[in-house]
This record gives sequence, structure tokens and C-alpha cells, in this order.
Amino acid sequence: RIGRLVARIAVKDPQCNLVAINTGADAEYMAYQFKYDSVHGRFDGKVDVEGDTIIIDGQRVMTTHTRKPEEIGWGKLGATYLCESTGAFLTKDTCQVHIDGGAKKVVMSAPAKDDSQVIVMGVNEDDYVGANILSCASCTTNGLAPIVKIINDEFGIEEALMTTVHAFTATQMVVDGSSKKDWRGGRAASVNIIPSSTGAAKAVTKVIPSLKGKLTGMAFRVPVPDVSVVDLTARLSKPTTYEAICAAVEKASETTHKGVVGYTELPMVSQDFVSDSRSTIFDAGAGIALNPQFVKLVA
Repeated sequence: RIGRLVARIAVKDPQCNLVAINTGADAEYMAYQFKYDSVHGRFDGKVDVEGDTIIIDGQRVMTTHTRKPEEIGWGKLGATYLCESTGAFLTKDTCQVHIDGGAKKVVMSAPAKDDSQVIVMGVNEDDYVGANILSCASCTTNGLAPIVKIINDEFGIEEALMTTVHAFTATQMVVDGSSKKDWRGGRAASVNIIPSSTGAAKAVTKVIPSLKGKLTGMAFRVPVPDVSVVDLTARLSKPTTYEAICAAVEKASETTHKGVVGYTELPMVSQDFVSDSRSTIFDAGAGIALNPQFVKLVA
């Protein structure tokens, strides 16, 4: 589904030219999945199919249907940049097959399982120096890391704990099922709040190395299909006020982090952020400060 949503964004972006999609589905079913989404709604445009070609608002997109990337030939299809969103290829070695097939750059839409460079927009994009294969981390990391950077740069973070209240995912069960490695993870996602682990906090230290050993966290999976929350409880290096923290985030959202970080003082709820293109939205009304150096922030 990540790939389908990336495709939706790409066809609406004048700087992108979507040329090819590979998935196990045939073109007819691929077009159906592209056009209809239970969370983000119907695609705002025209979608047709001619053989193995999907035509989206007049733009012709070739489709391939193989589980073996070496059979695709991205170069022949005209692909330069590839979004690897299968979850099956999460190392430089396994993604190299895409480069060998003619793609120039590969972005993994999940945390890498090796030492591939991790780039999080609003945090360390200036560190990119031309790697052909990289990871853009996880959704939670993208929700957490930009806020952490702003706070750490302005006030310093001595130590912090994060909790993500996370929408259910495709790996969970609709009804109670079997999960031998994670018993709670096998319970029905639709009716339970399920405590879980997350690698998001650890991933933040990959893009902000100075916080290594200072940040960790956990997750609760909850029965909503989209939009998650990050709760960051931090002890700061510099005494400050909650109002000053809000002002710093608001300023960043309008300048250095515009388009990545949002800021709101409105009494909004999760449904209000469905399809929002920003990585994270700081909720000024939800956070609190216990004292000048101990705060809870919500985004």
C-alpha cells in the first residue's frame, strides 16, 4: 500500500514522471487498488487500463508482475529513482539488484536491516552525499525525529522517553490469531490496545548521533486505520517555558522545517490529519511542562 500511495503522490507532482510499477497483481487489479483506498478515499483523476499499461490522467505507466527484481529491467522502462516498498529488500546487497537492472537510486520505504544511510527530511537531509541506496526510516521515526531535532537544537535533551500511539498495520490480525513470537501481537487489532515495541527511538539516534543512549521508547497499537501520535517526555539541558518550546516549534514550522513539521493550537483529533503531507504536526494544546526542564510534547 505504501507503493500505491507513493504512486498517487508522484502522478500529481509536476517534477515526477511515474513510468513503471512492479507488483504481484495484474494491471486491472492494480488500477482498482490505485483508484480506491479505504482511508484516503477515491483517487481524484481518471484511471484506465490497456494491457499491461495503466493510464493515469493521460500518463502511461508500465506494469510488471514478478517477485524477481532481476527480471524487471528498470533501465529499459526508463526508471531513474525507485521506491522499494515491498519490505523484502532492506539491505544494500538485496537492493543492488535494482541498480543492476538500470535504476540509478533506490529509496527503501522502511528501516534498513544493515548500515545503509538513513535520511529523515527535516533532520539530516544535508548529510546526503550521493549514496545510490538509502532508507527513509519508518513513519514513527519521521514523526519523532524532526521534533526531537528542533527541541535538541534549541534547548538540549539530556534524556527522553517516547511512546507512540500507533494505528494498526498490515502485519496485525483483524481477529485473534496465532503469533508465537509476540503473543499480544496475535490479538485482534480491531478491538484492542496492544502494547508493542518500536525501533523508532533507536532510529532517531542514527540521524541525531548525539542522542545515542539518551532516547528510547515503546508503542501502543490502537484500533484506528491511520494517523499515529508521538508522546515525547524529555529532560532538557536548558531551563525554559512551555510557551518558549511552542514558539520554537512554530517558528521552525514556518522556516527551516516548513513542509515537514506542522504546528497547531486547534483542538484537533487524529481524523483531521488523514492525508496530511507533512511528516509531523506539533500539538501545542496537548503538551505539558512539569518544571522548566521536564516536559511532555505531543505530535
